[in-house]
Amino acid sequence: MHPVVEEVTRRIEARSATSRAAYLERVAAARSEGPVRAGLACSNLAHGFAACGGSDRLAIRGLRKPGVAIVSAYNDLLSAHQPLGEYPEWIKAATREAGGVAQFAGGVPAMCDGITQGRAGMELSLFSREVIAMATGVALSHEMFDGALLLGVCDKIVPGLLIGALAFGHLPAILVPAGPMPSGLPNKEKARVRQLYAEGRASREDLLEAESASYHSPGTCTFYGTANSNQLVVEVMGLHLPGASFVPPGTPLRRALTEEAGRRIVALARDEYTPLAEVVSERSVVNGVVSLLATGGSTNHTMHLVAIAAAAGIELTWDDFSDLSAVVPLLANVYPNGSADINHFHAAGGVQFLVGTLLDAGLLHEDVRTVAGNGLSRYRSEPVLTGEGLVWREVPTRSLDTDVLRPVSDPFAEDGGLRMLSGNLGRAVIKVSAVAPEHRVVRAPARVFTSQRAFDEAFRAGELDRDVAVVIRNQGPQANGMPELHGLTPALGALMDRGFQVALITDGRMSGASGKIPSAIQVTPEAAAGGALARVEDGDVVVLDAEAGTLDVLVDEAELAARPVRDSAPDEASWVGTGRELFTALRRAVGPADQGASVFGPMTPGHFGAAAARV
Repeated sequence: MHPVVEEVTRRIEARSATSRAAYLERVAAARSEGPVRAGLACSNLAHGFAACGGSDRLAIRGLRKPGVAIVSAYNDLLSAHQPLGEYPEWIKAATREAGGVAQFAGGVPAMCDGITQGRAGMELSLFSREVIAMATGVALSHEMFDGALLLGVCDKIVPGLLIGALAFGHLPAILVPAGPMPSGLPNKEKARVRQLYAEGRASREDLLEAESASYHSPGTCTFYGTANSNQLVVEVMGLHLPGASFVPPGTPLRRALTEEAGRRIVALARDEYTPLAEVVSERSVVNGVVSLLATGGSTNHTMHLVAIAAAAGIELTWDDFSDLSAVVPLLANVYPNGSADINHFHAAGGVQFLVGTLLDAGLLHEDVRTVAGNGLSRYRSEPVLTGEGLVWREVPTRSLDTDVLRPVSDPFAEDGGLRMLSGNLGRAVIKVSAVAPEHRVVRAPARVFTSQRAFDEAFRAGELDRDVAVVIRNQGPQANGMPELHGLTPALGALMDRGFQVALITDGRMSGASGKIPSAIQVTPEAAAGGALARVEDGDVVVLDAEAGTLDVLVDEAELAARPVRDSAPDEASWVGTGRELFTALRRAVGPADQGASVFGPMTPGHFGAAAARV
């Protein structure tokens, strides 16, 4: 193993020892030697098969065959989730064939960040992860199931499914994806039209034409945002069948992989017991972080992976991300880090080549449990359909397109491009893999806003045609749910193209679409929690130095602390509309960004009661 990867793993294990051991003890206590429903009273069990017919009814009643829960984020509003509508019937048939019985246990909500971007609904987006986790918990709470198939793809959905399922970590679980849509309008051309529109040099019809040529069919959006980062990360964590992430929907191979997930979950529940709690381990979490860094993935995972790890009793920190990023090279060139899309990445060798080159370099842990069996080397193989059905074969040991995917020996950059910033403004995340080296250090006067609309009005009025550090505050989880701020990107890009020094500093998010603008995001403590960002004023000089890892406002510390807070987060009376008032309790309970921005909080020994006391 690379010594830094080994050291980071050791310290995660050390700091998590008590909570992880208590979690595993609780999980072990929940395991049943036979189908769990055998412990139900007759009335309870009868309710569980009342709606079933035929062989499934007999199987559930017979208390012999393992029961499988299908938990799905299907809806036909999201292109990425629309293909999931067909999956339950395929899964039920495959599970039945393998000697199990599958039931659709529950649906979870799945909102589209693309639709809600810049709208009030985006303020519910991050909180939806917690709702999805709780909905998964509801689905699995009936004690009818010995394994689970989790159907989901996008941003908060996959982390939410995982967090919820980890509360039932004694159950084997497999994540089942849907795959990307075919490549459409190149992402760089889409970004070009967006910027022209922001500058008033393209019409709404021009913009709509470009957007609809980019997002044009069922399947996941093809840029390397959080949805595709989800798929890659969980596959490298061993939670997908090998090679499942980026097979397109509507193909025979996609159906075969979905059916195989139904057969495989029966094997994991009956013959090769592999609980989710043992797949999500300290080593697999490190593997997930490494894969994210090696591909320039979504900054949202600096929160999602922290929250997922916490649900398994593992304490992952931003310092772990930072230290791993310093030694993990950037191996992928996928938009917004380059011109290629996720289909090009998959065709160049995809996850299988990535796993192989990282394993060979000692940057991934081989000794992990996965849903495919023991050892990460299984994920070097790709699925194919032959006359004998679905099989896995070795992939070429070289990249098929080095403009898109490279080996560790010839990276696009020597580090992962994800860095932590700290200074008198707090801590923040910056993704520099798409930021040109000459733009990674910015020193400019601040212009402070509390909304995207106010920023847009100032840009259109020409007030920002200068060197500027744009501060957008009161966008953190306690303020308004921490919306993504992608709507700022075209205007900020236009300012950069005019030759100005430009930076963005915010306690909000930018996520997988973080691009060429140097952006200090997820600043914590956030303004609404008393962070220094609340006291920055127009004209203060801000220094964002991604090379040195610093984020400071050049104001005397005592003067900064003495300043009054000039604006504040929306109060409960004004945070209403588009369902926001329903989420007020979550806004009150949410933790800071560097602890996963979770309402559940990190899993400390106190969560595990008597089990923790014995450890």
